[in-house]
Parts: sequence; C-alpha cells; structure tokens
Amino acid sequence: MEFERPDRSQARFANLPDHMANLNWRPALLANMPTLYVLQSLKDNRTYVGSTTNLEVRLLLHNSGRVKSTKHRIPLKVLFTEEFKTIQKAKKRELYYKSGAGRRRLKQFFEKP
Repeated sequence: MEFERPDRSQARFANLPDHMANLNWRPALLANMPTLYVLQSLKDNRTYVGSTTNLEVRLLLHNSGRVKSTKHRIPLKVLFTEEFKTIQKAKKRELYYKSGAGRRRLKQFFEKP
C-alpha cells in the first residue's frame, strides 16, 4: 500500500473558512498593501511584530495556531498596523521594532499613563 503525501502548500490552509478554503489561491497572490502589524497575546500579554501583504489571512494563520512563534500564545489581538508602499519598507520597520530601540519605543507607545 502506497502512502500519498498531501500537497503541503494547500495543507496549511485546510481549516480556513469556506469562502477562502474553496478557492485555489495562495496568500502571496492576494497582494494587498504591505502591512506591519503588532499583535498582543490575550494569554500572556506579550507582543509579536510581523509584516505581510495580506493581513486578513496572516491573522487567521496566527489565531489558528499555524504560526510556530505564536501558536502557544493564542488568542491574539491586533494592537497596531502600519501600511507601506513596498514590502521591503515594511520589513525594515519590522526589524526596527524588533531591535532594542524599537521595543522601547513600542513599550512607551502602549504604556498606560
């Protein structure tokens, strides 16, 4: 008996809502505005910074446990988003927010007075 290996590109999106799962697509093909996002875990209040060209799909992946770095901290809520003209600019800002200076700036921005 031969084991048929599933198509990995479709397997990670198998449990998406019907209106997305029935389409033959990949997130990169749904090129929206490149976006930087900051998520906060409702479980431990820690933050996660990322960037994407399709925020809606990326948030579904985060909250469904399919992103390795956040799957143990779900559910997550969006704290902040920022749109850019290119994905390179979004990645550059993401790297800044992941640096020491960027983390301090985010902390100051989200601190309660």
